[in-house]
Amino acid sequence: MTSPVHPERRITSQHPFKVTFVCLGNICRSPTAEGVFQHLVNERGLQAYFMIDSAGTSAYHIGEPANSRSREVAEDHGIRLLSKASRFERRDLEEYDLIVAMDRENLVQIRALDHQSSSASKIRLLREFDPVPENGEVPDPYYGGMEGFENVFRIVKRSCEALLDHLEPHVDKSDHDTGSHQQTDSVVARKSG
Repeated sequence: MTSPVHPERRITSQHPFKVTFVCLGNICRSPTAEGVFQHLVNERGLQAYFMIDSAGTSAYHIGEPANSRSREVAEDHGIRLLSKASRFERRDLEEYDLIVAMDRENLVQIRALDHQSSSASKIRLLREFDPVPENGEVPDPYYGGMEGFENVFRIVKRSCEALLDHLEPHVDKSDHDTGSHQQTDSVVARKSG
């Protein structure tokens, strides 16, 4: 694991921590990460403190649901992937507290949008949080079989667990506002519909 993320502020229900996961098409890896992270947040009762999203660096699949194989693997683990594909845009650099890329190519494409390098510290690779980082990338399973999707799920789950373990101590539960900002499924307003 590399250097940890240091939120610039306490994470509160009034100002939830906004994280987005980014891959190429936003139909395999990043919606899996969005769904897994949302599931983990929900399990820990932290849904009021996080806003979770995903996007792609390309516009190939805008408006489409997650790939059926990604959905199948996630459902086998009790997680529903409900988001629709969207494209990561320059304005997202300001919108999110943490931007998590699945591979180095995604990272390069996101950083290319950050002309002034003002968001560099919040753009990270997911596998930076993986206790078993191997080559540092979440492999794209799109052109392979189901085993590739299972492998991606395992990588994403342990990486998201480690990421949430790191962020949870920054959550300030003293201001808990029941009901505000709650996400019970992996759906964000800009993508639902």
